[in-house]
Amino acid sequence: MSSNFLEIENATFAASKKNKVNNVSLTIKKEGEILCLLGPSGIGKTTMLRTIAGLQNLQSGQIKLKGRVISSKDYNLEPEKRNIALCFQDNSLFPHYNVLDNINIGVKRNKSSKFPYSDNDLINILHLESIKEKYPHEISAGEAQRVSLARSLMSKPDLLLLDEPFSNIDQSLKDELQKRIKELLKELNITTIAVTHDSYEAFYLADRCGIILKESLKQFDIPYNIYHYPNSIDVVKFLNRGILIDAEVTGSDTLKNSELGTIKGKFVKKQLVGSSVKLLIQPEDLEHDDRSKLILEVVDRKFRGTNFIYTLKTKKNQLIPVFVHSHHEHQHKVKDKFGIKTPIYVDHLVCF
Repeated sequence: MSSNFLEIENATFAASKKNKVNNVSLTIKKEGEILCLLGPSGIGKTTMLRTIAGLQNLQSGQIKLKGRVISSKDYNLEPEKRNIALCFQDNSLFPHYNVLDNINIGVKRNKSSKFPYSDNDLINILHLESIKEKYPHEISAGEAQRVSLARSLMSKPDLLLLDEPFSNIDQSLKDELQKRIKELLKELNITTIAVTHDSYEAFYLADRCGIILKESLKQFDIPYNIYHYPNSIDVVKFLNRGILIDAEVTGSDTLKNSELGTIKGKFVKKQLVGSSVKLLIQPEDLEHDDRSKLILEVVDRKFRGTNFIYTLKTKKNQLIPVFVHSHHEHQHKVKDKFGIKTPIYVDHLVCF
């Protein structure tokens, strides 16, 4: 018998011909892990959650929870026998129950498992005090999401599935709730799979992330590796955290670009000297230096509070993003000249 908490083996999830994810294999070894599935809207992330919950049939492969097969092509354990809670993105509350009664339905679903927090504890944690006597039609979409989450937590599931859990919540409250929910899930040791299209949200919440693109699981790894060591051009483009430039490998730790010059670092994968590659350059890889001879033109500037993201243009119209702290004394405007320190050093050289 397998000791892994959750195993998905060669599974195909499908709601339609377009909404499909093929041949997925992943394992959650220990209870209490938080996993995030990232991908664009309509790619099949929600279909995966619905299938794991037992609301849709698996097309191929199998899913095991705590060593027991719960889904295969020929078998689908009833949803109510799985002890899995699915928190939908849209309003799934019972319309004739108020907020407090909706939350307490979670307790009735799983009387065998004692939840260490009271309904009022969760109401306070999720900032629902002012609406606990209201009915679903009287509250906002963001409030309904939080009520649904509280109800799911109260059922103390073996596996919690979250569909875009913070999509309708104001930014001012979102950061606090993400922190508190993550703490709660870890404290209660509730294994969680969340789907989102927001990479920042996924990188904060997750122990590991899966990238779903073009009907397949493209990469499954810890958030740091997803960001710094993307395994395909598709993942680079989806994350949209850098650009790919043409370069020639000139040594065991060097490349050359026709406009940026020599670039040094450590190759993630060994490259043949003389080969032509696409090199990933991320905004934090380049360093501002107005004394440099490498001068580019500023064509865009985005203020992000703690930093600026400058978009620079080379003579051949290559657009390159650069990260600069916002308290930097030499701020640049569009059409200004912007110096890049040379030689360029990139900690890890990711090439395709």
